[in-house]
Amino acid sequence: QVQLVESGGGSVQAGGSLRLSCVFSGYTYGVNCMGWFRQAPGKEREGVARIYSSSGSTYYADSVKGRFTISPDNAKKSVYLQMNSLKPEDTAMYYCAAVLASPPRACNSATLTTFMNDKGWGQGTQVTVSS
Repeated sequence: QVQLVESGGGSVQAGGSLRLSCVFSGYTYGVNCMGWFRQAPGKEREGVARIYSSSGSTYYADSVKGRFTISPDNAKKSVYLQMNSLKPEDTAMYYCAAVLASPPRACNSATLTTFMNDKGWGQGTQVTVSS
């Protein structure tokens, strides 16, 4: 079955960096759309970054643009999120998501969320940024 395991979170001071990792398995036909979501206490889960690996096209939420970088490694069945210049408002539980999407416009937050809600999200990795 589909399984995603996130790691790499931790506690850092504002301005610091973290690199999140996600290893996915159980995808019979592979994936080409991968994303990172986060959920802070009392808030809804939000998409922060995604990539359509077939073209390399990326999307970043305005709040993280220029600070976060998503990168896939299909050979390792992994996706990473490099987070620089972290801010206290980045504090949240971070989750990864992956799906085989077609056509390219299907690689979006709604598709990833629907798929992961059906298959089950991973346990997430906690990021805490102190001021």
